[in-house]
Amino acid sequence: MSMLKGANTPVSAAAVRVELGWQSGPGVPDADASALLLAGTGRVRSDEDFVFYNQPAHRSGAVRHEGKQQGPTVRDTLVVDLGRVEPDIEKIVVSASSDSGTFGRFQGLYVRVLDAQNGAELARFDNPGATTETAFVLGELYRRQGQWKFRAVGQGYDSGLAGLATDFGITIDDAPPPPPQTQQAPPPPPQPTPPPQPQYAPPPPPQQPQYAPPPPPNQYAPPPQPQYAPPPQPQYAPPPPPPAPQQAEPQMQGGKISLTKNAPSVSLTKHGATSGHMRVNLNWSARPGAAKGFLGKRRRGIDLDLDLCCLWELQDGSKGIIHALGDMGDLNRPPFIKLDKDDRTGGTESGENMTINLDHTREFRRILVFAEIYDGAEDFRGLDAIATLYPIGSPPIEMRMDDCADASRDAVLALIENVNGELVVRREGRFVLPPPGRPRWGKLSVDQAYGWNLEWVASRGKD
Repeated sequence: MSMLKGANTPVSAAAVRVELGWQSGPGVPDADASALLLAGTGRVRSDEDFVFYNQPAHRSGAVRHEGKQQGPTVRDTLVVDLGRVEPDIEKIVVSASSDSGTFGRFQGLYVRVLDAQNGAELARFDNPGATTETAFVLGELYRRQGQWKFRAVGQGYDSGLAGLATDFGITIDDAPPPPPQTQQAPPPPPQPTPPPQPQYAPPPPPQQPQYAPPPPPNQYAPPPQPQYAPPPQPQYAPPPPPPAPQQAEPQMQGGKISLTKNAPSVSLTKHGATSGHMRVNLNWSARPGAAKGFLGKRRRGIDLDLDLCCLWELQDGSKGIIHALGDMGDLNRPPFIKLDKDDRTGGTESGENMTINLDHTREFRRILVFAEIYDGAEDFRGLDAIATLYPIGSPPIEMRMDDCADASRDAVLALIENVNGELVVRREGRFVLPPPGRPRWGKLSVDQAYGWNLEWVASRGKD
């Protein structure tokens, strides 16, 4: 049952999934979910307290943006581990924004809170009556006497995500101006009017708006002349701009499904990959002059050595990392993932391989697949990495990364998530810089970027 605006309800779960959803269809814009972690002042402590698609995990690990699922109902999801929320955070604001249209063009916009463990719905708010808004605070999780609660808010903004975020203390560089109002002012009456307010007669007092008396929001109050009769739905005049294109479906190329920036995700379940062993393959090459180690040297003749790694998390909360310098994993017991041999050059046809046992799909929560430079290059500039997934019963799924522009030594290839029992692969295509002064600690940066929060210690190198 949907909550009324302003109502609140207790949240008893230790961790929740906050789902923003709406009905897809022709002319419906896209929207993005985000979260702001507020201190007792009602504002963020810093810009790091803002979680959204470009900053998908809070440093505490308490909040992370899981991403979007397309379909008849589009869903964008945040995960909140209430037990990890820092003591000085009193409220988590859940917001939505659209940069391709107003919320008046959305149908069935809602936010709901689910128990992250069993999927039970704890709260739901269907947001009605949107018109020209381009951002909304839909709800908030807040503490009250040691108990977490959820409140339905439904506060709209005409100034988009920038205006909403600024209200809560986020610093926006070169924030775009608010979008123009979509209502069209009625044409001036034919009779002459005094110069101060030529379009209306008689002129209103200076302190009043050009309409007298002021109309209710989003309505015209035209004079009685027929030419002022407003259209049946004034918020839709003039006609809206063409809708932004929906996320494209991945295309088959050479017998493989190719994941790109424009078509970044695919459902393994919908393609029939529901069991068996799925191989994840990493191959790479270096463009001329790119393969060299620190100080321009090469180590023992090895040109380029990349390692295939993954961070994993199961539904029971257990988590860890699979990599060549530590745990190689196991297919028949948790984490049901195993790394094969370590390819030291990328020269073998098979490259490096990792196997995931899809017979245990229900036990996976998320798997983050990434590559790290061990030796042979200072960073990913000039390197071409190709990751290919080979699920049983489905075409291979391929993603490429060849556009590094900084000193990153780690490349996040794909995030595999269990979304309501459906295993979805999303191309990340994200390069991650190591911590300052610690070039060998790139895995720590990947952990922090995605909120895994493992404990890290120094390890020995390869023999």
